[in-house]
Amino acid sequence: MPTIATPPRPGPPPHTDTGHREPPRRPTPSAPPPNGPGRQKATLVRALLAARRVSGLVAVLLLWWLGTAHGWLGATTPSPAAVWHAGVELVRTGDYGHHLLVSLGRVGRGLAFGIPLGVALGLAAGLAKAVEDVVDAPVQAFRMLPHLALAPVFLIWFGIGETSKTMLILIGPVFPLYINVLHGIRGVDNRLVEAARSCGLGRFGLARRVILPGALPQIFVGLRQALGIGWLTLVVAEQTATTSGIGYLMTDAREFLRTDVMFVVLVTYAALGVLSDLLVRAVERRALSWRRGFAGT
Repeated sequence: MPTIATPPRPGPPPHTDTGHREPPRRPTPSAPPPNGPGRQKATLVRALLAARRVSGLVAVLLLWWLGTAHGWLGATTPSPAAVWHAGVELVRTGDYGHHLLVSLGRVGRGLAFGIPLGVALGLAAGLAKAVEDVVDAPVQAFRMLPHLALAPVFLIWFGIGETSKTMLILIGPVFPLYINVLHGIRGVDNRLVEAARSCGLGRFGLARRVILPGALPQIFVGLRQALGIGWLTLVVAEQTATTSGIGYLMTDAREFLRTDVMFVVLVTYAALGVLSDLLVRAVERRALSWRRGFAGT
């Protein structure tokens, strides 16, 4: 009988060198030494930037000291050293901490109601033309009223208690927030809105993904203005029929001609305004990290 040859079993295809090889791995760069020249240069740059940011305040303090030392600001103007000693004495007796906490509570309550109200009015008017037609005229009319001059009226309406002071602080932030939120929304490029609609976004998605992110820069501007107006309103609210707060501390110091204590209160107002503005700017940088705007030369 003839022998039938068994066909070979299929095996793996022979290896052919096509010339493609895995590229060699690059060595992972090692971290710079803790005291290397790169680290020292970065530390020096940060120190120079910090010094530049505080140089304006240092210049103001220097001019203040020179003005009091040479009599340019009058004989009754206290020097920075006198103001510092008066502030330390107020802190030591506990009066400063007590009055400061009362003032922070008042401005906190007023802003807690005023900021959401201003944002809500601006959002409603910016997103719906019908709402703008209804609320814009009354808001503009009330915006023209000097709200600080309403303090006597609020005393008649709400009494001399905390309600009148809270209401006065409340209405201050509403108008700058309303204007900035409204114009921030209306400043969004309509071509972006049409492109988002063509992609199938509804009203809610359009507002959340396109309109509100585009309006955020203007909204943060309004928030910074609102906080500044809140502190200014606090000054007036605490100097009318009150027995506590840093505004009362200033009124009491005026009665006894304590100009050093008056300047302690003025410096406190300025410091609170700067700190609140820095806080908003820090939140703004995080919220708008996607935005690449001109940062100056």
